[in-house]
Amino acid sequence: MSPGIILAAPDQVPIAADQGSIASFGLWSITIAGLVLLLVIDVVLTRRPHEVRMREALTWSVFYLILPVAFCAYLWGAFGTGVAVEFFTGYVVEKSLSVDNLFVFMLLLAAFAVPKELTQRVLLYGIVGALVLRAVFIALGAAALQSGTWAFLLFGLVLIVTAVKVLKGDDQHVDIDSMRSVRLLRRFVPVTGDYRGFRLVVREGGRRAITPLALATVAVFATDIVFAVDSVPAVYGVTEDPFLVFATNAFALLGLRALYFVLRDVLARLRHLNYGLGVILAFIGVKLVLHWAHGLWAWVPEIPTLASLGVIVVTLLTVTLTSLYAGRDAAPAPGEDAERARRLEHDPVDP
Repeated sequence: MSPGIILAAPDQVPIAADQGSIASFGLWSITIAGLVLLLVIDVVLTRRPHEVRMREALTWSVFYLILPVAFCAYLWGAFGTGVAVEFFTGYVVEKSLSVDNLFVFMLLLAAFAVPKELTQRVLLYGIVGALVLRAVFIALGAAALQSGTWAFLLFGLVLIVTAVKVLKGDDQHVDIDSMRSVRLLRRFVPVTGDYRGFRLVVREGGRRAITPLALATVAVFATDIVFAVDSVPAVYGVTEDPFLVFATNAFALLGLRALYFVLRDVLARLRHLNYGLGVILAFIGVKLVLHWAHGLWAWVPEIPTLASLGVIVVTLLTVTLTSLYAGRDAAPAPGEDAERARRLEHDPVDP
């Protein structure tokens, strides 16, 4: 792919870099309006505290899986195979990374001892925060790409460094007391000793105080920033179109609330998931570095998007099967993710 071309499939017209996106103002408007509508529906569904049952979670999870498939079919018909494959590949990458988000959310919710009936509201806050942050990072990424091909090298190196950290297990802890945002709130604002429904701020003893729900929400927002730094460069490694990057992030995040309750008991068993995510991030990082190098030296090979999709799918299937096999033959050892999750559930941190 040359620096002046974003997409070039045999069955479609290439899109020039100065156009920047396949999306018109109308398509952007419809997509954002649909996103806002779905978020409003989520707010309505979570307006009353209640514990989410498996049937409800499965229904909404299926709905949020059908949406990206339908959108991919639209892109296929309107813009050709190349655009559809790039969207679907980016969606698979973002969805796999979002499962890792869910595991960290699970640890945070357990650490703050969030009541089950309030869990989905905290998740909704986290999803909205993630969408806003990723929109900002996507805009910054688009500006960086327009300024020169050096951005591909930067994104690639960021992903490779992140992959090394993931494979080493450096990001497997959730230490609430080390979060600066949480420490700052606890230092300057009084915190109530119990939850007060959906309320984030209350008046107690003649002065305002925040609830543990506010602390949990801030902690989720703080982790959203870290995930945005990783996920946005990852999907830019699949497509350079800001609209497709935004769409893949939005579709991957929208179903997280329902997916959490479906996978809540399964997440701790996917002990090899982080190895798979590390391999995927490293692979996309190398892909970006090769793309940067190809712009300087034409003889440097590039990795096609379809091949990327194959590598990502095979990696996810492999780590899922090996996780299930390992979980069948042996119980989690102390210190592993499953044990940590159970320990936090039975001995939560006092917020």
